[in-house]
Amino acid sequence: MTNLMKQISRPIALTATAAAGLLMTLTAAPSAMADTGSPAPECVEYFQSWRYTNVHNGCGDTVSVAVEYTNGQWAPCRVLQPGEWATFAGYGTDGNYVTGLRTCDPTSGA
Repeated sequence: MTNLMKQISRPIALTATAAAGLLMTLTAAPSAMADTGSPAPECVEYFQSWRYTNVHNGCGDTVSVAVEYTNGQWAPCRVLQPGEWATFAGYGTDGNYVTGLRTCDPTSGA
């Protein structure tokens, strides 16, 4: 191997190693789903469109909810006062529909 090839292949190898380490970190990270609780009360409703998912707290108490999507992704936990609305991502052009709402702990970062 020539000296020039060694100089070129070393940065490529370092970049590949760094990328592999980043991917392992991302796949090993716990999902937000781990911090969700039970299904949200029936008085908490959602209305979805391709752009937005609007969640309304029709309960008499404050609730903390997270939105689950068909691809397994979870929206961050939001605290809703009685009568309050919150806006989350919609299903988009790829059809990532909401599968449900779950209670969550807003202090856990989920």
